[in-house]
Amino acid sequence: MLPSMSLRPATGPSIESTNVPAAGRPGVAGLDPAITRSQSYLLSEQHAEGYWVGELIVDVTLVADMLVFYHWWGKVDATWQKKAVHHIFSKQLPEGGWNIYPHGPSEVNATIKAYLALKLAGVPITDPRMLRAREVATTLGGVPRMNTFSKLYLALIGLVGWNHVPTIPSEVLLIGKWFHVNFWDMSNWSRAMLVPLAIINHFRPTRVLPVSLDELYPNGKWELDEALRPRYFDFSLRNMFLWLDRLHKLAEWVSRKGFHPFRSSALRRAEAWMLERFEGSDGLAAIFPAMLNALIALKALGYEDHHPQVVRAHKELQRLMHETPESVRIEPCFSPVWDSAIVAICLRESGVPAEHPKMVKATHWIMDREIRFRGDWIHKNPVDVEPSGWVFEYNNQWNPDVDDTAMVLLALRQVPTDKPERTREAFKRGMNWMMAFQCRDGGWAAFDKDCTKSILEKVPFADHNAMLDPECADITARILELLGYEGYPVTHPQIKRGLDYLRSQQEADGSWYGRWGVNYIYGTWQVLRGLQALGIDMSEGWIVRGAEWLRSVQLPDGGWGERCNTYDDPIYKGCGPSTASQTAWAVMGLCAMGDPSDPAIERGIEYLVRTQNQDGSWTEDEITGTGFPQVFYLKYDMYRNSWPLLAMATYRRMLRGQKAGQIL
Repeated sequence: MLPSMSLRPATGPSIESTNVPAAGRPGVAGLDPAITRSQSYLLSEQHAEGYWVGELIVDVTLVADMLVFYHWWGKVDATWQKKAVHHIFSKQLPEGGWNIYPHGPSEVNATIKAYLALKLAGVPITDPRMLRAREVATTLGGVPRMNTFSKLYLALIGLVGWNHVPTIPSEVLLIGKWFHVNFWDMSNWSRAMLVPLAIINHFRPTRVLPVSLDELYPNGKWELDEALRPRYFDFSLRNMFLWLDRLHKLAEWVSRKGFHPFRSSALRRAEAWMLERFEGSDGLAAIFPAMLNALIALKALGYEDHHPQVVRAHKELQRLMHETPESVRIEPCFSPVWDSAIVAICLRESGVPAEHPKMVKATHWIMDREIRFRGDWIHKNPVDVEPSGWVFEYNNQWNPDVDDTAMVLLALRQVPTDKPERTREAFKRGMNWMMAFQCRDGGWAAFDKDCTKSILEKVPFADHNAMLDPECADITARILELLGYEGYPVTHPQIKRGLDYLRSQQEADGSWYGRWGVNYIYGTWQVLRGLQALGIDMSEGWIVRGAEWLRSVQLPDGGWGERCNTYDDPIYKGCGPSTASQTAWAVMGLCAMGDPSDPAIERGIEYLVRTQNQDGSWTEDEITGTGFPQVFYLKYDMYRNSWPLLAMATYRRMLRGQKAGQIL
C-alpha cells in the first residue's frame, strides 16, 4: 500500500498563517499563542544540516566508568579528572549515595562506582562526603551486591578476582543457529557489549592500581564466592548455569596450560566481528558501554595506543562528552533520527506548512539516513525483504530498529519532498521491512524478531536485565497507529494479530506497560492513540478502561507524572510530580477517545499552557525515558519541548473536527 504523503513543491505560506480560528468549541484560553511559541522555539533549535537532537541525560555511572578506565589505561588528564570529580559530587544525594534517576533512592552500583572513581581521583576517604558514601554503600550490601558488568571493571584493576566474574566464553560466537540457544538469540545491545567482554575475559588484562575497596564488604569477602557458588540438589536453570560457569572456569584454567582447541578460532572471530561493526557506525553499536568495552578489548588484544582503531574508538567516546569549564558529563549515545522524526511530526500536526524551508531540509536529512544494508537483523529475521530501516543515532548501519523506523515513517507521510518518487520508494521499503518484524504473538519489538528465549535470563552474566528484546505494547501500538493512518483495515491479518497482542498485554486496571518510556502513562497513551488511528470503536469496554485509568491518575494541578520506581513496583504506577512530556502523553491518550469536552483534557491542556516558558519551551527535571528497566534510565531532553506541542495540536485538531495524523 502506498503512503498518502504530502508531495507538494517546496514553496508556500509562512508559519503565521496556520493559526486559523477553531470551529465549534473555543477550547482552552491561550492555546494558539502557546502553539505558536512552541513552533518557533523548535524551529529555532534545528541544526544547520536539518536535524534536531536533544541531549540524553543520565546518572553519574558513565563518567565514573570513564574515570576508572583512564586510570587503568594510564592516561589520566588532571583537568578532565577534576571536572569529573565535580560532576560526580554534584549528583551525590544528601545521605551520601548516588541514584540512577532523579529523586530515586541510592543504588548500589552507581554509589560504589562513584565512590571508587572519587577515591582514584585522590579524594581522601576521610572527606565527609566519602564517609557518607561509604556508609550508604555498605548499607546497600557493598561490592558483593554489584552486578556482573560492574564487577568486571573492578577485576580490571585488581579489586576482585576473575573467579568472581561470570565467564563469558568467546566460543559462543562459534555456536551455529541450529542450536536452540545461540549468540543471535541475545538482544542486539547485549551482543555488542558481550563480544568485547569475551575478549577481555580471555586476556584478563588486570592492571593493579593503588586503591582498595576492602571497607565495602559489610559481611566479608566470602560473599563474592557465594554469588557464583552452585548448589547441590538444586535443579533450577539458574543453578545449571552456575555449574556450567564452573565448567567454563575449568576450561579457562586448562587453556592457560596450553590446551583449548577452539579458543584461538573464537578469539579471531570475536575480534573480526567487533572490527567489522566499527564500520558504518559511530563506535561499536554507537552506545557507550559497547564502545568502552571495545576500546578495552583492543588494548587487551595488543593494539598500540597510536593504532588507528584505538584512536578512532577513543575519539568516538570523546564525542559523547560534554565539557564545561567546571564539569564533564557523558551521553550514552546520540538521538538525532528519533528526535528529528518526532519534532517533524509535531510541527506538521500543529500546522507548520509542509513547504516551510526547515521542514524541507529536515525531510532531506531524514531521507538520507535510510539504511540500505543487511545488518545483524538478518540472523533472527532472514526473510526476503529489501533492506531498509532507520536508527536512533547518526550512524549505526548494523542496527536499524523497528521503533525508529515507525516514527520516521509517521514523519515521512507528512513532510514534503522535491523528489516524490524517491520518498514513495523509501516509504514502501520501510513499511515492508517493518512489517516483516512482527513476532509470533503478534507484537513488535525494538531490534529483533522473536528475541524472547527466557532461558538466557538465567545465565550468570544476565543481571543487567537486558538479555532479551521482547515485543512490547508501546512499539506495537505505534506501528498500528501508522497502519491506521495509511488506511490498512482492521481485518488485515497482521493488524488482527497486533490487536490480539495489545488485548493480552492490558493490565487489570486498564493500563498498559511502557517499555521505552516511563511507564504506564506512556504505554496507555500510545495504545489508545494507535487504536483510534485504526478507526476502532473507542467506546468498547476494554478501551474505555484504559482512558479511565488515565483520568484516575491525573494530579490536582491538571498534569500527569510517573517516576521510574514504577518499574520496581507497579504500586507506584501513575505516581510522581507532573511533567510536560507525561502530561502531553496522557492528554493525547484521552483525546483519542474523541470527547473535546472532557474536563481532564482541558485541565491537562491548561497545565501545558500555564507551565510553558516565555521562549516556548518547558522545564522538566524528571526522567521519562527508559533504557533498561530497573538498571538504566535516561532523560530525553527533547521530550519536554516536542510532545507538549503534539498534545496541544492534537487537542486543537479535535476541536476543529480533524483527526490526528490527517494530512491537511
